Amino acid sequence: MNGRKFNPEGTQADVDSLDGRLLFAIPKKGRLHEKCMELLSGADIQFRRHARLDVCLVKNHNIALVFLPASDIPSFVGKGNVDLGITGQDVILEAEMSGLVTEILQLGFGKCALQVQVPEAGPIKTVEGLAGKRVVTSFEILSGKYFKNIDDRLQLADDSRTKIEYVGGSVEAACALGLADGIVDLVAPRSGPLIRLVTSRIAGVVAAGKLPARRTPLEESGWVAVNVMVEKKKIADDILIFNLDNCRV
Repeated sequence: MNGRKFNPEGTQADVDSLDGRLLFAIPKKGRLHEKCMELLSGADIQFRRHARLDVCLVKNHNIALVFLPASDIPSFVGKGNVDLGITGQDVILEAEMSGLVTEILQLGFGKCALQVQVPEAGPIKTVEGLAGKRVVTSFEILSGKYFKNIDDRLQLADDSRTKIEYVGGSVEAACALGLADGIVDLVAPRSGPLIRLVTSRIAGVVAAGKLPARRTPLEESGWVAVNVMVEKKKIADDILIFNLDNCRV
């Protein structure tokens, strides 16, 4: 293993076959996993992952894929257990591994913002108003650093400082369950281009409805509609033939 320590969940045959291969860590589930699968396919990295195994060998390159929780990948890369990995910048900061890993390429997906949130109908309206209260989050390190600065600025001490509590999931339910006064969690950005596309199309429909209706020949006196049927083999060359795939009749 070239000095690398690694203990994947795989068969002994898999582990023995890793020697000399580049170990590439991939998020094992979630939206990042789906995007990574698309990237690997587009890069012609061919592999077959057996059920319940987190290690698989690439067929056409000297690479082994290691499927890990996205939050564990910074530590595996930073400590030299794997050579390369894909994960979020937020988990790199939370794992305090920024100084031990090198960012090679920004992939441009999974964009989100880490935000402080409180119940909309509650009494707390500012971050300062949340200082000294209970905050639940999956990002304990980042949240702790953020509220430490606020507590120091407000000169809060000892028991009056903000209490940061860690939960692994369902952070948004903490306030409703009475576990917290506020949370720190990831929020996906709204799709600005898509919103503009939808609103522009709706505006076009509204504008079209205000235009005068164009009259057709059948609305003029002296015109009638005529249906004609002839044998297909006797159709003249100057008759246009097309299928009516969608008809309101």
